[in-house]
Amino acid sequence: MTWLLLGLLLIVILLWWLLIRTEGVYLGRKVVIWLYDIYATRYDNIVQHEDVDEHIHLAIPIMTRLEPETQPLILDVATGTGRIPLALCQHARFEGTIIGLDASRGMLKQASQKINANHFEDYLTFILGDGHELPFDDNSFDMVTCMEALEFMPYPEQGLAELVRVLRPAGLLLTTRRINEPLMPKKLWSQAIMQKLLLDNGMVETEFEQWQFDYEKVWAVKSGQSEFIGAMPLEALPIRGELKIGEDGIIQIV
Repeated sequence: MTWLLLGLLLIVILLWWLLIRTEGVYLGRKVVIWLYDIYATRYDNIVQHEDVDEHIHLAIPIMTRLEPETQPLILDVATGTGRIPLALCQHARFEGTIIGLDASRGMLKQASQKINANHFEDYLTFILGDGHELPFDDNSFDMVTCMEALEFMPYPEQGLAELVRVLRPAGLLLTTRRINEPLMPKKLWSQAIMQKLLLDNGMVETEFEQWQFDYEKVWAVKSGQSEFIGAMPLEALPIRGELKIGEDGIIQIV
């Protein structure tokens, strides 16, 4: 009986680690997406991001680094329920365009509802897509963001390379590095490794900034120079494929 209970306890712990702590990443991409679809309607209640904190730690630093431009063209990869888009749209000086991409339909539906409720839909377009194969041409965005997501991609190095690829020369990258996490073997980078990956992909001016207990913000600029692109709708962007709107209203590039 004791061994049976111990075995059941170990199974419960393993399932907790696989499905909750590591969000399904060791079980494959489909499981990760499935889990986010399941938790989409409860996600914001679970993470409980405060608008004031988002404004201070995300919107203000982003707009400060983009100065004097107030109309950037931004891609937010793994946008989830629209954390970055909402924070930026609530900034008084932001007049740009944000494309929010995520692999979970459930999360995109929640993001759309939040943005529409705040009447920010003119600044936003959400699309269903894979961070490993972004459906945009090279050098397409003034800024690319990807928060708390690289470690949950099956191939995070490829994901990081894609973020850089679609960023224009001299464009701004904001992503994150997970820290203080001993339970995700082979999924996390040291600061030195991540900096090397950024430099190898053509990024300069890298900066690691303590942010939350579990994350650092990682800033970088793409080497080279190019003209500021500025706000434009998704339809005007150089995309790799054709726009398709599903029955649920979610946009996809196929």
